[in-house]
Amino acid sequence: MLNKSFFVVIHLGCFLIIWTGVSAVALAVALSLYLIRMFAITAGYHRLFSHRSYSTSRAFQFVLAVLGSSAAQKGPLWWAASHRHHHKHSDTEEDIHSPGLHGLWWAHAGWVLSSENDEADLTTVKDLTKFPELVLLERFHFVPPLILLACCYLLGVLLALYYPQLGTNGFQMAVVGALLSTVLLYHGTFVINSLSHMMGKQRFATGDESKNSLILAIITLGEGWHNNHHRYPGSERQGFYWWELDISHYVLVLLSKLGLVWNLRTPPKRIYEEGAKGQLT
Repeated sequence: MLNKSFFVVIHLGCFLIIWTGVSAVALAVALSLYLIRMFAITAGYHRLFSHRSYSTSRAFQFVLAVLGSSAAQKGPLWWAASHRHHHKHSDTEEDIHSPGLHGLWWAHAGWVLSSENDEADLTTVKDLTKFPELVLLERFHFVPPLILLACCYLLGVLLALYYPQLGTNGFQMAVVGALLSTVLLYHGTFVINSLSHMMGKQRFATGDESKNSLILAIITLGEGWHNNHHRYPGSERQGFYWWELDISHYVLVLLSKLGLVWNLRTPPKRIYEEGAKGQLT
């Protein structure tokens, strides 16, 4: 689980903006950290670690793991194991975050704060536990967020020293750049567990309440095509059609051209034929 005290403190910490103020450069850093870490969660924690929907080197895999850990959503092993459990039991009594069965708040954040989910079944991620660096990162998953916070503070100090005209400082950069972006990232990620099973439309009969939503796809860089994903979780791309915005997919395609990732899996022809029949709801 996420430490409840930490979760509350980091939210309350955002109110320090009242005293630190906000500058354009701090907001730019916050936005950049949101996008970079959202990509690490969607492309790394989700599409790579949870579903193995593409291949990459051990080194780049670790880079994605570290960036994902900096989002303060625990380590890649716990995250992937919890997500695989969700797919296995989606919208049934055993689903750890079904909004229809357990309520919106529980699906959004309650489950991840509950001691019931403190431990995940790591036997379901043996393909990941064979990497000692991922196991080590899992154990010390709290370190990357702390390093990120310190780096933001240091960046603010340096900018205040050499570019005072930017109007920022260490505390402002720590609060806006690190804390605020992390809180937004929390809820940007959590809406997939909650709202994507409540708002949008279904193209495929998946036997659960997963739905497609452009709004959620924008917030999460492509994860909003949740009904597509539940129909064929092994696909690297979740926007199955060209008009379905999937920024994480576009970045992965670019990285494939650079040779950093490869074997990007796509839905087979039969899935597209099924989808062509139209929306269900």
